[in-house]
Amino acid sequence: MTVMYTKDHEWVRADGDLYVIGISAHAAEQLGDVVFVELPETGKTFAKGDDMAVVESVKAASDVYAPISGEIMEVNSAVVDEPGKINEDAMGAAWFVKIKPSNASEIDALMDEAAYKDFAENS
Repeated sequence: MTVMYTKDHEWVRADGDLYVIGISAHAAEQLGDVVFVELPETGKTFAKGDDMAVVESVKAASDVYAPISGEIMEVNSAVVDEPGKINEDAMGAAWFVKIKPSNASEIDALMDEAAYKDFAENS
């Protein structure tokens, strides 16, 4: 499966039975130097659109919203320890969480890369 995006600049991609979630390279660029990340605990459940994490940069603090509903199965502690990784590799090594979806069809409502690129450039 390809990477899908939200209007709040989160991305989601399938990883076996789980979905990996992070913030887009565009969001990381807009934030500037990321200095702090707060991620949820494993086992916590979220509904689509819930506040799931916080990212702080030298410019601003931003909430990260759950792009799909589900249970947090894994947290990337590397981005908590080294928030700057988000500026270096937002779409790869700097993923935030892996979630077990409670309604995988929610992914269908997200934007593909072309739609997200158009959205990001024009909003």
